[in-house]
Amino acid sequence: MAKILLTGGAGFIGSHVGEALLGRGDEVVVLDNFNDFYDPAIKRANAELVRAAGGVIVEGDIRDEKIVDELFDNNSFDGVIHLAAMAGVRPSLLDPLHYEDVNMRGTLILLERIRKCKGMPFVFASSSSVYGGNKTVPFSEKHEIHNPVSPYAATKRSGELMCYTYHHLYDIPTSCLRFFTVYGPRQRPEMAIHKFVRAVFDGQPIPFYGDGTTERDYTYVEDIVGGVINSLDHCKGYEIYNLGESDTTSLSELVEKIGKACGKQPVLDRQPMQPGDVVITYADISKAKEKIGYAPKTLISEGLERFVAWYQAQNAPVE
Repeated sequence: MAKILLTGGAGFIGSHVGEALLGRGDEVVVLDNFNDFYDPAIKRANAELVRAAGGVIVEGDIRDEKIVDELFDNNSFDGVIHLAAMAGVRPSLLDPLHYEDVNMRGTLILLERIRKCKGMPFVFASSSSVYGGNKTVPFSEKHEIHNPVSPYAATKRSGELMCYTYHHLYDIPTSCLRFFTVYGPRQRPEMAIHKFVRAVFDGQPIPFYGDGTTERDYTYVEDIVGGVINSLDHCKGYEIYNLGESDTTSLSELVEKIGKACGKQPVLDRQPMQPGDVVITYADISKAKEKIGYAPKTLISEGLERFVAWYQAQNAPVE
């Protein structure tokens, strides 16, 4: 049994990770500031699920050095999973300074404290967005990536580099995880699949960017959670891992599959491609499979059916 500090544990991915850690017998302390990037009530409901499973919830900001110090002073952690961040490519174009402050300074404050804890494993949530407009597919951790196309992507790549610096200087075991478009129950409401399903059931048009040929490697949250926990358990040296489904779905195919899962015909609101968007994301997951036993297994059609079932249960009329 280990005691884990989980930042961002009231979020979409974080709450699932917290429940999984508790489910296997670990202790979990969540640090989350419940900000208003989306409805804080959603995060509080997520946090209650983690609390009900035995987790401890601490409301606070990763940029608050006093809170971070108090957490480490009052707990003997065996590892840190750092998921807290300002997320989203398009919103980062509107407020890049805030993204830099949270994603870079917040990470640096954690690293400064962790360096005092000899050998403490550190798992850092990065993003497939760091690959930018990379045209070589599937995306490999070996690829040279020097051209992020959004402030969000730049902060995540910068975070990876800072993690390497602290590993080099202070021998912090570190796993950086490049998530590929995670979806599933509790997905943030502004993300495409959640937004599209809501629009279909509400009879509203789906915002459809570009000609429908852009492709994404959609990854079911349960598969991602397995990768996160395995990366903690096998955290040695400094490693970067792609965590995706290693399969792609075009925007047109996604909308078709969502319509089928919802049992309704989607209506499209066609719009031009947005700044910061990329043509394709596609994960080479061979390294993660080999080194940490990552084993995604959820097909997009199956995952969408599970998400729609969750969405309908969440939005069922109260009798």
